[in-house]
Amino acid sequence: MERRMNQGDLVPIPFVFEQPCPIRDVLDRIGDQWSLLILEVLAHGTMRFSEIERAIGDISKQMLSKTLRRLEEDGFVRRTLYPEVPPRVEYELTDLGRSFLVPMKNLIAWANANHRAICEARDEYGAKGAGR
Repeated sequence: MERRMNQGDLVPIPFVFEQPCPIRDVLDRIGDQWSLLILEVLAHGTMRFSEIERAIGDISKQMLSKTLRRLEEDGFVRRTLYPEVPPRVEYELTDLGRSFLVPMKNLIAWANANHRAICEARDEYGAKGAGR
């Protein structure tokens, strides 16, 4: 358990997590519509904003910017601003972001392998529901 100190106290107190459930906390952040796609694109190396936008295709600039900020906030992505004219900004995965690629690729492989079965189950469920 992480610890922090109260000011003036010598007694460590437990770190208070905003979301006490690690699974829910992580899935809430990376389980949105765009985060996994951005992480998968950045798995290929350092990229500029416009390169990420082109690689994904149907994401708005605003949503890409918001999602990159959240991934940076959570430590998955590093943003580097180069003091040039015009300024250059690059994005890359951190060690934490690269460590997430293994379970992410397993999830992608599972989804690809089981997508047909899931769609068939939905169709069956829908057919049952229509006759209820």
